[in-house]
Amino acid sequence: MAPNREDITIIGGGIVGLSVALGLLRAGDRVVVLDGADADLRASQGNFGLVWLQGKGADHPAYARWTRDAVAAWPEFAGLLRDCGGVDVALAQAGGYEFFTDETELRAFAADLERQRCALGNRFAFDVLTGDELRRVVPGLGPEVAGATYSALDGDVNPLRLLAALRGAVTALGGRIETGARVNRVSPVSGGGFDLALDGGGMRRAGRVVLCAGLGSAKLAEQLGFHTRVRPQRGEMLITEKIRDRLPVLSSTIRQVNEGGIQIGGTKADAGFDDHESLQIMSDLARHAVAVFPALADLRVVRAWGSLRVMTPDGYPVYARAPEHPGAFLVTCHSGVTLAPMHATALADWIEGKAEAPDLEMFDDTRFALSDAA
Repeated sequence: MAPNREDITIIGGGIVGLSVALGLLRAGDRVVVLDGADADLRASQGNFGLVWLQGKGADHPAYARWTRDAVAAWPEFAGLLRDCGGVDVALAQAGGYEFFTDETELRAFAADLERQRCALGNRFAFDVLTGDELRRVVPGLGPEVAGATYSALDGDVNPLRLLAALRGAVTALGGRIETGARVNRVSPVSGGGFDLALDGGGMRRAGRVVLCAGLGSAKLAEQLGFHTRVRPQRGEMLITEKIRDRLPVLSSTIRQVNEGGIQIGGTKADAGFDDHESLQIMSDLARHAVAVFPALADLRVVRAWGSLRVMTPDGYPVYARAPEHPGAFLVTCHSGVTLAPMHATALADWIEGKAEAPDLEMFDDTRFALSDAA
């Protein structure tokens, strides 16, 4: 029996892969999404849920613009997901803070934001507030807070609802999602297309392939001649019990999810593929949260976990076509939530080769070719 053939196969069923699938389905393609096993390392199920612009692309103007476009597109995208997937992702974009207990770190971050503002012009503004200024306007802020930056453009969503909404939308538009389908080899076929070998001996044939499997893309990307070598970066989080009162503000490290619990995070560690939480980091997270909002000291922590971000060598997204295998694409980034609207629109147009698609040359992975040669 000949293997099944689809126009486009997306390898990876997380937020990035499903967002791309949604865009390609809306463009009229037939799409199948091959999702791995439950035990796979999944950034989509362990992220912070931020729709965030502050600090993105301070030294990479193209990334700053790409992120700004994504943040602006989120309200319409949330409406699309509600209409197609039947799920409200709890988008809130009332502005966000970056809190600091160290004035030197605050000044350094403010300098980053100034470079970002230079790249974005009048499309981005921010405020820098001292601790005393903040305490006059933010109820319950602790005395250790030295200051904060603020942007009215930042916000958040419920990331698990987002994942459910994307799955529902892809299915509603005629896409097929196969779970437990982990691809271990991609082989170009003479005359066009690709054979995909799955764990367990299964085979699939695809007309075009888009690698969106995060950390699972590394081996497959190498098989297709891509230069990108993704690496894991561990982040750890705490979740408290649900409370009735709402936090007065949103920050990048302390947010109240729409169900009522407080999520505390923001750590970064190069720990290989170890996604276990550590007591020291958990203690540091709790200490920071209480320094910012002392009333949090009375809450019980009900969950704690570590999760692995997907990092490229320079930390910026990769959108690349395989140099020797037409029809194969690599899509990887560590801001899949924030960038989801762009992946479902402009990036899908780029994969389709549409005339109106943006120029994404700045994100091509040939920027890593020299390190490959070395």
